[in-house]
Amino acid sequence: MSDRAAYDTWVQANQRRLVGEFDRLKARLTGGESAGATGDTIDEIDAEEPAPAAIDVIANLFGLSRFERDVLLLCAGVEMNSELAHACGEALGSGHRPSVTFGLALAALEAPHWSALTPVGPLRRWRLVELDESPGVANARLRIDERVLHYLAGVNYLDPRLRPLLHTRRPGELLAVAHRQTAATILSAIEAGRSSSGLVLLTGDDLQGQGDVAAFVASELGLQLYVFPAALVPTSASEIEALAMLWQREAFLLHAALLVECAEHEVPKQAGNFVDQLGGLVFVIGQELPSFARPAVSQVVNRPQAVEQRALWEQALGQDAALVNGSLDGVSWQFRLSAGTIATTGAQVRKRLAGEERPEGLLWRACQAAGRSKLDDLAQRIEPVADWAALIVSVPQQTTLRAMAAQVRHRLTVYQDWGFGSHGTRGLGITALFAGESGTGKTMAAEVLANELSLDLYRIDLSAVVSKYIGETERNLRRLFDAADESGAILLFDEADALFGKRSEVKDSHDRYANIEVSYLLQRMEAYRGLAILTTNMKAALDQAFHRRLRFVVHFPFPDAAQREAIWRTMFPTSAPVEGLDYPKLARLHMAGGSIRNIALNAAFLAAQVREPLRMGHLLQAAQSEAAKRDRPLSDAETRGWV
Repeated sequence: MSDRAAYDTWVQANQRRLVGEFDRLKARLTGGESAGATGDTIDEIDAEEPAPAAIDVIANLFGLSRFERDVLLLCAGVEMNSELAHACGEALGSGHRPSVTFGLALAALEAPHWSALTPVGPLRRWRLVELDESPGVANARLRIDERVLHYLAGVNYLDPRLRPLLHTRRPGELLAVAHRQTAATILSAIEAGRSSSGLVLLTGDDLQGQGDVAAFVASELGLQLYVFPAALVPTSASEIEALAMLWQREAFLLHAALLVECAEHEVPKQAGNFVDQLGGLVFVIGQELPSFARPAVSQVVNRPQAVEQRALWEQALGQDAALVNGSLDGVSWQFRLSAGTIATTGAQVRKRLAGEERPEGLLWRACQAAGRSKLDDLAQRIEPVADWAALIVSVPQQTTLRAMAAQVRHRLTVYQDWGFGSHGTRGLGITALFAGESGTGKTMAAEVLANELSLDLYRIDLSAVVSKYIGETERNLRRLFDAADESGAILLFDEADALFGKRSEVKDSHDRYANIEVSYLLQRMEAYRGLAILTTNMKAALDQAFHRRLRFVVHFPFPDAAQREAIWRTMFPTSAPVEGLDYPKLARLHMAGGSIRNIALNAAFLAAQVREPLRMGHLLQAAQSEAAKRDRPLSDAETRGWV
């Protein structure tokens, strides 16, 4: 029998059972005999049911007494059975509309007890029935909760009051080996009774992986998993209690578990209070979790390591893995993607390969795109177009920059194949300091590296990250690096002076926290699997102790005349109409590459405005404007002979 056919059979049996129960209750109210349900007794119907009737399930789940069970059935019958509704109206006396009161139930039903009326009794505690306002409890009209009414009729669904707050989470297509082992540990703890409270805490840097583990465990236990963002926990104690009770009822009715997702780094304090009031199986995931009064099973779930990622890629790509085999090791080391992202990205790559797209670089580009979503909201992405020919620096600087590129390119060999990365992640990140005046090529050098290595480049203004509030800078940096870990991008931290000024004597808590923030940034840079670069205009202002923790320090001096001439020669595209440009004379202008680019671009607009080729006169006018911005007049020696 199919699942649908089995369900239809159960619904029919459940309906016969309800009719039989309503008939029995009507007989109690009228003093007559039960006619049965189409001649069947309730015991006979029970024997035919393929599964317990809904009323029996509710009675068992919520511990209802015989009296409480009949009160609930009586309330349902008023809504579902016209004859029982009429009998209730008659029992209450003329002039009363069909309804149920506790007074009526106490008088008419078997084994009555006053405790069923109390707010702590299961009928009211679980909001199975609600009381209309009335001067007395016994005379108050009882109304069955609509959600419970439909459940008794055989229709099960998530309560509409929870629907805007929750969404379902199903097991992912892929699960890393380490995550599968974590799930097995949790299942063993649950089965052995070591998680008697039903609380499971999952921390680590892989929020998606934590959700995958929770979904796998719930599925193995035959439970639906619903996700609730911790940010939606109400603030008042009464609202928290009401929400917790409503979910608990749904957990029983839906045979479900709850996943409380602490996605943000600042978790609401009331989230702990909410979780402590929940029963059943509850997962709480996130990097930072509140404290709980309940005992819990705790596990750490981090993003899969490179070897695990490679295995996941092979599963995600299937037979197509052979087409991109040369890329698997590289992307597994460069990008720290979760199993779910690998599954999604792998499906996209397979679809594009089926469309006969060339495999060269396809997987790499797909991983770049997958890693951008979070970081794009936190930093400025710079499209890398500059190459080595456009970067005019001295030989020592270029040698160091090429060495940086080589280290990024060969990390897999050194760290994994040769075993240099076997002692932990600290110190494995490739870190650098670019020091020099504004416009001397620091950002362009980072752009050249990104272009050379086919990596994204993100610029982060450290002065905007630093906060006057204690601990806020560290939270901002954590959020940034957590997002960057997936992308494998080059991170360019501008204005390092905002955080890395010379350390002075620690005088107060703010000084101590400032040093903690600096140490935290360096720690994350050292562990970052991409390339992290700090820039400063004032190298001397940075403490030498910080230099020792950076693998590369590159000084970008102010360009000399020969370098300035070379920079000028790279400024004008071959398609630009130029006439009579004197590069040696232009090189006399004492400005760095950034200013030279501004002058060339502004001069081009001046020439276009008058429909002329770009000439020295246009450049002179643009140079004067650039100098005025800097409040530095041009000297005669710089511009003599330009026009």
